[in-house]
Amino acid sequence: MRCMMGGRFMSDGRAEDHLVGSGVAVPLIRPCGPPSPRGGEEGDWGAACAERVVAAARSWIGTPYRHQASLKGVGCDCLGLVRGVWRELYGSEPELPPAYQPDWAERSGEDRLRDAARRHFGAEIPVAEMRPGDLLLFCWRPDLPAKHAGILSAGDRFIHAYEQAAVIESALVPSWRRRIAGVFRFPQKV
Repeated sequence: MRCMMGGRFMSDGRAEDHLVGSGVAVPLIRPCGPPSPRGGEEGDWGAACAERVVAAARSWIGTPYRHQASLKGVGCDCLGLVRGVWRELYGSEPELPPAYQPDWAERSGEDRLRDAARRHFGAEIPVAEMRPGDLLLFCWRPDLPAKHAGILSAGDRFIHAYEQAAVIESALVPSWRRRIAGVFRFPQKV
């Protein structure tokens, strides 16, 4: 069994969130799988999936900021928020991130966050086509790798773990919008 802060990975790869030793489990939200056979145009599926992503992200609002954590109500950073929403939608994480320091992006120069998003979310979407439920990656300067992540909750708002505070829903004001480095859509299947 592989351990992580605030949760554990079962031998079959499933993630189980809980307070260590408490046995309190976090329920899963219906995954963003293929549409129901009863009706299910792509647009219907996309809207329903986006609603589930936003609902999952909003359920993390108020979770305190904790570097490298990913446990709703206890602590998370921006990556931990995305990991937690992924687990709520799909049941397990596609990979565990290695330990990282707060200055990881500046130290390595590699665009690890964007590379991981491409591996698990697929191709980037143009900023002009982003919609609620999409993953947003931000960079502080154009010459630096993506360093922050959030989930678009409305056309002009996003949910993210704000350092030294908590998970909050913020306005996507021009100073945030110009720092968008990548937009990704949660996949239909994992």
